[in-house]
Amino acid sequence: MPRNQFQRMVFAFITVVITVHAYVFYSLYVVNGNTLMEVNQTTSVLAALNKQGGVYMFGTYLPIWACVLIEFCFAYLLENLVGSPASFKLACRVFHPAKNHPMIFETAIICATVGIMCPMMSLIAAFLYYPYYMGFHILTLLANWLKLVCFNFPFAFFTQLFFIQPAVRVIFKTIFRKDIANRSQTDSHAQPENEQEVILNIFKRIDEIQEEIAHEHRRRKALEEDVHSMVSK
Repeated sequence: MPRNQFQRMVFAFITVVITVHAYVFYSLYVVNGNTLMEVNQTTSVLAALNKQGGVYMFGTYLPIWACVLIEFCFAYLLENLVGSPASFKLACRVFHPAKNHPMIFETAIICATVGIMCPMMSLIAAFLYYPYYMGFHILTLLANWLKLVCFNFPFAFFTQLFFIQPAVRVIFKTIFRKDIANRSQTDSHAQPENEQEVILNIFKRIDEIQEEIAHEHRRRKALEEDVHSMVSK
């Protein structure tokens, strides 16, 4: 997994590219597809978008690629500044990165990231897609934000956990396969301080933890034998 700032930015870039495209498709085709076709009296969502001049965003109509680019900029910025560091800290409050199984810790990070990024991006989307032609009201904005969170959170959770993050990790390992191979040959026992160092050292800690557990079992067994011998005397 990422071990320096450049690799973290590449990892976030891959994640955001896949996620933003998935969300735009989900929003236009799954959530609002039928409404777009009914309003524009077309048989396809793409034809409806072409007929109305693009996607309604911030009081005007923009092409799909422009919407993707705008959302990408917001998501990439928030992921690097808030999502990634905050999700690691939240996961560390529940699990110990050096003792828990790597899959459990990675799953906790993914869940924390969804819990942080989904409300933030939904709030931005509430501003971007607000129907300004009807006038602006803060309560309407909050209601739209809550609706977007309800729509987006289940989609975000399951796609990130089962599809997007596994795909991102495969792509990342393919790009940095040489660095990962060289990294696996190093032996570092430093205490992990962030997600990248955790993923780097976590597999090496498994054997040490298993040995510690076996040693503890032997110590307890020896202590029980000493207690029994003292009682028998």
